[in-house]
Amino acid sequence: MSKLEYLSRPLVAFDPSNKEHRRHWYNFLEYGGWGNCPVRFIVTEDHGFDLVTMIQRSLVNYYVDREFKRPIPAVKPGRKVKNPTR
Repeated sequence: MSKLEYLSRPLVAFDPSNKEHRRHWYNFLEYGGWGNCPVRFIVTEDHGFDLVTMIQRSLVNYYVDREFKRPIPAVKPGRKVKNPTR
């Protein structure tokens, strides 16, 4: 392992449900760069080399799922549930 690699920022997969990752994204938008970000985000193969588009898409999916996903009803222990998707 090289000294530069040892001292560099750790690689992390972007997780839209992680508040710190969303804060890093906000700082990127606010300051126009990743200079203050303590981590480096990994770009998945299906997004090529475009980190910004990958993060935008994952955030859109996260917020749409959060707003429009049907909640699963709570079940009391010992009760059987009829099909909740109907």
